[in-house]
Formats: sequence, structure tokens, C-alpha cells
Amino acid sequence: MSVPQLSDEHRGEEILAVLDTAFGELLAADPAAFRVKFRKMAASAFAFYRGTASLFYHDLAAEHAGHGGEAYLDERTSRVWIHGDLHAENFGTYMDSNGRLVFNVNDFDEAYVGPFLWDLKRFAASMALIGYAKALSDEQITDLVSVYAAAYRERIHALATGAKRDEVPPFTLDTAQGPLLDVLRVARSLTRFSLLDSMTEIRDFERRFAPGGGALELDAATRYKVLAAFDGYLETLPDSSLARPDSYRVKDVVGRRGIGIGSAGLPSYNILLEGHSDALENDVVIYVKQAQTPAVSRHITDPAVREYFLHEGHRTVISQRALQAHADPWLGWTELDGAGQLVAEVSPYAVDLDWSDLDDPEEMALVVADLGRATAAMHAAADDTSGESLVPFSTERAIDAAIAADEDALVPLLVDFAHDYGARARRDHQIFLDLFRNGRIPGL
Repeated sequence: MSVPQLSDEHRGEEILAVLDTAFGELLAADPAAFRVKFRKMAASAFAFYRGTASLFYHDLAAEHAGHGGEAYLDERTSRVWIHGDLHAENFGTYMDSNGRLVFNVNDFDEAYVGPFLWDLKRFAASMALIGYAKALSDEQITDLVSVYAAAYRERIHALATGAKRDEVPPFTLDTAQGPLLDVLRVARSLTRFSLLDSMTEIRDFERRFAPGGGALELDAATRYKVLAAFDGYLETLPDSSLARPDSYRVKDVVGRRGIGIGSAGLPSYNILLEGHSDALENDVVIYVKQAQTPAVSRHITDPAVREYFLHEGHRTVISQRALQAHADPWLGWTELDGAGQLVAEVSPYAVDLDWSDLDDPEEMALVVADLGRATAAMHAAADDTSGESLVPFSTERAIDAAIAADEDALVPLLVDFAHDYGARARRDHQIFLDLFRNGRIPGL
């Protein structure tokens, strides 16, 4: 990726403008939450990169326009369902609708329809940043990105040329190896009871949310609005999720305030439900969270994509269902105060891939290869067989054909991008840090 080198002052102004577009309204409503978010982003170049998908796509769109297009992107491969924030830490475990623990891509808040290559570039640059932080050499980083690209290519080709979905199994307790299997085993050791114990208590023979711990008591009017939104959510669930009506009896509701890197300033609520039996240890916690505008959508101009979704909550859920086979059975959407909301379970079985103990380059390469395969399976899932009409063709065949036209260029393209954008993100992080610590971010 060849980019013009702006002075730090000019690049700082550009960063501020992009952050204002992405977060301005939320920041004005809750500056304290964004002070927490920005301090987390200040901790490392990778944390900064995680929190600035908007800047990444701003840069990618400018590069795309400047060169009149990108390799491997045509009318079809520029219009596939993509994750939108595919960095190395957005992988982990979940319990699918069949009761099976799966390791796969997670966190679909930024998912949209766009160029498949943008997912690969976002992941590649994240590996350059992780590798740099672990003091890996440029050659070792090159090897990791090459392994990812090759594994993605191999799996897309297998899926495009006749491999059935059941011949390419997901990563489960039976099929995963190494660190991925370790993560799945940790997830299996977790229990719903432990999750409930950390968030709730028994009062008068019934489970209720415990005070404190970030829970906010709601006034009557807000509680009524949340319960009305919950009723709307039930209408968005698949029929298979409605097997036991008592599962949707509400026991308690509390408010929460998002302060993470990705959820700063977004109002959210937790709802405690009866679960699939009368036993108190089977109660379920779901969350209702205001969905955000995905960063990539600001650079996709196709009105058919934008008009396909009722609101951002609907967009997030439809995208996740398209990209993730056997998604969370509690996944749905609703509206609250005119804003689209995402609804899903607070899962006791969610464990993210932890890179802190992954330091051996050979072990990292094994993990990265699996993540490349997982990325390919995700892209292949979201096409004409997903049940949605927005992408009415076989994405794996379209991507496979595009790559086959210039087979040898994919790995060098992603390697060069990873090194170039990794260096740029490290420089941007330092610029952001100076802006933040010197009080130059408006509203803080």
C-alpha cells in the first residue's frame, strides 16, 4: 500500500475529522465513556487499530479511489458479506443453535456488504501489529501473513470446487488442535451457573439482578420501554427458538453503559429470562444494545445495500446470520427510542482467542492458518444459500475465480499491505496519543 506521507499535523487533523464523523454524536452525549475508550486505545498501537475501523476504511477508500480500483475486486467480489472488523482478536468460541461449542469468527457489529479483500487486509495489518509488539522480525511477520493468505486461498478453492460443507467441518472439540482446542476446552469448563452467580442473586425464592457491578436500576418509564422493545424482539426470532413460551418470561431488567473499545457511549440493557426450565440455574441473560453504523458502510455507495436493512440492529443480525452458520438462537433485533437494537445472549461459553501467551512463531503460524480457513468458511457461508437475497450468487466461486486470474499476487499484496499499514498505524497511534494527552480531541 503506497500512501502519501502527510505531516503529523495534517494527519492529526485527518484523524480528528474521521473520529468526529464516527463518534461525534455519541461522544457529545457521553464524554466520560469516550475518555475510557480513548485511554484503552492509547495503551498500544494494536488497541488503537482495534478502535479505529473508521480510519482504516477511510484510508482504504482513498487508496481505492486513487488507483481506480483494487486487484481481485469486480462487480461480485466487491459485493459480498464481510465481517468489517476482522482483526486477529475477533475470533473465539460460542455455543451454536445445535448445542455445539464452535471456534470461529465473532463480534459482527461492523458486518456489511462490501469487498472481500478488505477483510483480508484488515486481518493482515492486525497481524503485523501483533507481530511487531512481540518483537518478531519483518521476515517472521511476512511468514505469518503468507500462511494466512495461503490457508484462505486453499479453503476458498476447496469450497468453490465441490467440497461439501460437511467435508470442511468447523473448529469444534472434535476437530480443533493446538491453541484453538485449548480455547474450546476453557469454554467447555465454564458454566451458566457461574455466569448467573456473577450477575444475579436469589431474593424471595426468585433470581434477580444483583446491585452494583455496573448494573443501573431503571425508572418505571424506561423499564416499560425496554419491555415493549423486548416484545418486538420476540417477533424477530426463528420459530425454532420459541419452543418453550416460559423461556421468555422476564424476571428482571437493568441498564448498563458501554465503556469498551467498541461500545463506548452506547446505551444497553440486560434482561433476565426464565430459561428452558423452572430450575433457577437455567435462567438466561440477554442484552439489548443500540447498534452502531458500521465503518465500512460510509464507503459503500450502493443504495440497494443500504435500503435492504430496516435499521442497524436489523443489519447486524441479518449479517451475523448470513456469516455464521447456526448462529446464537437468542439473536434478534428490535427498536428502542427510534434506534435499532441488537439482542443476543450474554453467553457463559464465550472465550476469545488470547494472543498474550502465543509467542512462538511456529505455533502462531498454526493458529493463523486456522484463522485463514475460518475466514474463508465465513465468506463462503454468506451467499445465495444463506437465505438472504442481497448476495444472490456463490461467493466462494466468485472469489476463487478472481484470485485464479492472478494466483501469485495475493500473498505479496497482503504482505506488502500488512507491513505498510502496520507502520502507518503505529505512527497514527503516536499522533493520536499526542492529540489526546494534549487535550486536542474536541468534547473531551
